[in-house]
Amino acid sequence: MQELLHFYLQTSAYTDLGLYADFARSLPDDLYTLIRLQRRQIIHPAAFYTPGIRRQTDTVWGDMTCIPETRLQYEDDIFPTAQAVLHELLRRNPSYSEKRQAKDKVFVTCRGQALLLTATLKAKGIPARVRSGYAGYIHDDGGYDDHWITEYYDRDIGRWKLADADICGFADVDVTDIPREQFLTGGQAWLAMRSGALRPEQLRYAGGEQGIQAAVMGLMFDFHALMGDEVHFLHRPRFLAEKGMVPDEGEARELDRLARLLCEPDGNFAALRELWETETKFRILSGGLNG
Repeated sequence: MQELLHFYLQTSAYTDLGLYADFARSLPDDLYTLIRLQRRQIIHPAAFYTPGIRRQTDTVWGDMTCIPETRLQYEDDIFPTAQAVLHELLRRNPSYSEKRQAKDKVFVTCRGQALLLTATLKAKGIPARVRSGYAGYIHDDGGYDDHWITEYYDRDIGRWKLADADICGFADVDVTDIPREQFLTGGQAWLAMRSGALRPEQLRYAGGEQGIQAAVMGLMFDFHALMGDEVHFLHRPRFLAEKGMVPDEGEARELDRLARLLCEPDGNFAALRELWETETKFRILSGGLNG
């Protein structure tokens, strides 16, 4: 177990904070306080879909009239790593406080939130990893929406817990210990679709995909994240992207095995690492400038 925890203390190109690691260590040690503080630095781009939001001065996000119309609605493209998000926040306003104005916040999705929280916990010496899957607590309608969160190891009780910085203040859940039954990891979501435990319309991806198309993206993103490669959501395995993210039955059986391994990532860690090293088609990505 110690070797596994050591692996999840290591950083990646996406979670390494570089010269900002000391700053991260200075942030609150109380997890809820840390999550709440981080939440106040970021606006989820979905907020801009609210009609007339840019003309409102008193919102949960702050004064939205101060945000230039020319700003990108999704800044994930230009701040794809935890270090980039933190650097930009401090560049816009070096005061990292709950009073940050809307114009000084960064607009990134749940992936950016998960990356930043994971990176901060690693800097504090807490084993942590990003998880990709589907949350049942975002909308109270029986469905599951694609979501990225943080999983951290609580040494006091000797188990992993799920934490969600993105949803803090927006859902009735303990954001420091999300109930397992309310979040389907990528492997769980895939197997639920393959077995018929979920209907296709119950599994929803932000791009409009449902069912197997949605499940396969959560599966592959979670595999990459658990291996320390928290890729941008615009990047997808080329062998699947070329066919609209719909695997044939032979490929689906391969993904069944991967999903079963991912459902118990600690016990199956050696097998997952071997698959990571040998099954290169799972790692060759397309998307963005990579076609």
